Amino acid sequence: MPKKIPMRQCLGCREMKPKRELIRVVRSPEGEISIDKKGKKPGRGAYVCPDAQCLKKAIKSKALERAFGLPVPEEVFSTLAEQMEESDG
Repeated sequence: MPKKIPMRQCLGCREMKPKRELIRVVRSPEGEISIDKKGKKPGRGAYVCPDAQCLKKAIKSKALERAFGLPVPEEVFSTLAEQMEESDG
């Protein structure tokens, strides 16, 4: 029997994609928001495609703020954008 692939929804394009293809942003139990490269940090996770357009949509619709229930610092968005540029290159 083939192994089940965990699927997650991108906050930008709202498409279901394999978890491994998405970037995880996590809110720790202390309320700190950061990017989770390994996907193992404890806390509430939200996923975005490694695509600048999806990130723009997620920022515009305030999807990350809704997912975490608190405002997301601008540094998180800039770090996400940098990470996406690195993966393109």
